[in-house]
Parts: sequence; structure tokens; C-alpha cells
Amino acid sequence: MEFNEKLQDLRKGKGLTQEELAEALFVSRTAISKWESGRGYPNLDSLKQISRYFSVSIDELICPEEIISAAKEEKQESLNKYLSLVCDALDLMLALLLFLPIFGSGAGTPGSVSLFELTGLSPWIKAVFLAVIGLTVLSGLLGFVLSRLETPVWNHRRLVAGLALSVAGTAVFILTRQPYAGILCLAILVVKAMLIWNRRVLP
Repeated sequence: MEFNEKLQDLRKGKGLTQEELAEALFVSRTAISKWESGRGYPNLDSLKQISRYFSVSIDELICPEEIISAAKEEKQESLNKYLSLVCDALDLMLALLLFLPIFGSGAGTPGSVSLFELTGLSPWIKAVFLAVIGLTVLSGLLGFVLSRLETPVWNHRRLVAGLALSVAGTAVFILTRQPYAGILCLAILVVKAMLIWNRRVLP
């Protein structure tokens, strides 16, 4: 009998719903559902909690092969969370563009100014700048919220959206001849792309 079947039997033997077991183990109901459907394994801490709660040994709960699989899954989840947090932090870093004096204000006023002091461009281009920066920063904040929840699908979509916003930001700043802002966005885009690529190729 595999772990998911054992967990279902133990839970039903105590007459518990998935929600009640989740509360007892301090995890989400989604996690219990995932474990019972065989779509994943609990991490080692949760495995110890299950063992204590049902008064069974870990060896009775899970076989050595499943333990190895669970350890690999936990390592991958930790790596994914770390990479996502770094990407979120990079998105938040774009807020620096609001305050750093790196925008060229036009031929009439040589030198660099912050976005709020920028006068050499039309108001709608400034609005585009603000929209790109605001949406990217918002994406980073959303990523931090999603990292607290067990929603890998939404987190993946948020990462893709963040990458798309980085591409848009890079394009906008380069096309409007703002080289310093464009270089910063390009650097962030390259780092994020490398992190997401590594996340896909690492075992």
C-alpha cells in the first residue's frame, strides 16, 4: 500500500475530513488533497507530524523509495520558492526607476533627472513609463503574496507575467532612447530569464 492510500485509511479511520486533518497538522486542505491523490508527498516536518498524530512510525507510513522521492520533491519546492522570491525582489527593484536620476531630460536641459523631474518627453510617454514600472512592482508584490500560499500554478503564471513585463519595460525604455533605464531593465530581464531557465533544467 502506498503512502496516499495509507494516509486516506488513517484519516478515515479517525473519522476526519480533509479539512479537519489539515487543521490538526497545521497545513492547507490543498496539501492533504495533494498527498491523498498521490500528486506529491509531505515534507519531512509534515511527515513527522503525521507520524505523531496517528501514532505510527514513519517507516509504517512511507517506504524508502517514497522517502527519497519526497526529499527530492521538497528540495525542488525549496529551490522553486527561492528562485521565485529572487524574481519578485528583482521586480520590486524596478521601483528604483521612480527615484534614480537616470532619465535624459532632452537637449534643452542636458543631464540626467529622476522620472518625476522628467520634462523632455510628452506626458503620455511618462504615463507609459509609470504604468510599466507600476505593473512590474505590483507583479513583484503579488509574487510575495503567492509565495505564502500553496498555489504553484498561479505562481508560475505570475512569473511568466513578470518576465513579459520585464521585456515590455526593456523595449519601452530602449525605444524612447532612455539607455540607463533600458540597461537596468535588460539586466533584470537577463537575470530573471536565467533563473527561470535554471528552474526548468535543474533536476
